[in-house]
Amino acid sequence: MLKNVAALLLDEVHPFELGVLCEVFGLDRSDVGLPVHDFAVVSAEGPVLRTHAGFTISTPYGLDRLEEADLIAVPAGSDFARRDYPEEVLDALRRAVDRGARVMSVCSGAYVLGAAGLLDGRRCTTHWRHTTELARRFPLAVVEPDVLYVDEGAVISSAGTAAGIDACLHLVRQEYGPDVANTLARRMVVPPHRDGGQAQYIERPLPRTSCDTVGETLAWMERHLDQEMTVDQLAAQAHMSPRTFARRFQQETGTTPYRWLLRQRVLLAQHLLETSDETMDTIAGRTGFGTAAALRHQFVRSLGTTPNAYRRTFRGPGAMSEVA
Repeated sequence: MLKNVAALLLDEVHPFELGVLCEVFGLDRSDVGLPVHDFAVVSAEGPVLRTHAGFTISTPYGLDRLEEADLIAVPAGSDFARRDYPEEVLDALRRAVDRGARVMSVCSGAYVLGAAGLLDGRRCTTHWRHTTELARRFPLAVVEPDVLYVDEGAVISSAGTAAGIDACLHLVRQEYGPDVANTLARRMVVPPHRDGGQAQYIERPLPRTSCDTVGETLAWMERHLDQEMTVDQLAAQAHMSPRTFARRFQQETGTTPYRWLLRQRVLLAQHLLETSDETMDTIAGRTGFGTAAALRHQFVRSLGTTPNAYRRTFRGPGAMSEVA
């Protein structure tokens, strides 16, 4: 049973991510039957730490406090992707896992777990802005960029900011059951579980390259997303054979015509859902998906959420909704 929790802080810690851990594990809510944890904020770098928001945090607890923790949680901090970490911190994390404790990262705290070697061979995640660098820095880690959190037993990692709440509630649900997790979520005024992943929040327009031979065709495709297209038609537009066109397209864009077209159509659907009250059928027609059902299918495959849920997320619950 989860009883003893330590939040491990390094210099330039982000207050919100620390606040998530304090809110879930550090408050006494026994008045509504919620479990109480022996919670401590532990400094890895001296008794006084700076936050990236310009104020300081002091704590009497040092690394020795980690030895009794059932869970060690590492919140995000500034420049975690580029800095080095004290070896005694990494040793403490490794010892914790070796003795059966769990470790958890919030956002860029994943870099600390990676530096300790705890992500090697494990699935993990972090904020979508950091996933590429996390995979580069720790090539043995299996980075999943689209999810809100990953539970690998001894090691839990979560994406940016609010995804830390999702991971914490998941852990509470796992340890104490859904009733406790739901009660805690109500007290925090947050959903006990969020659908989808962080794919819906990622800004990722396709990179524009020089595209010496297919550039004009790409521009034509962007202007005619609502139309059916085949490789043969696109090759004729580019005055090439289908085989040559497909090869040049792959070389200059890094993807296939079908995948490029699908991504552009999803991007246009996202834009229309965020900025208009058009029905799902209208959006499906404008984006080339044809039907609301086809739009929903491809949207879920690409972003892990439905068009209606996406619209509510980015426009609020009062946004026009239509079953898709």
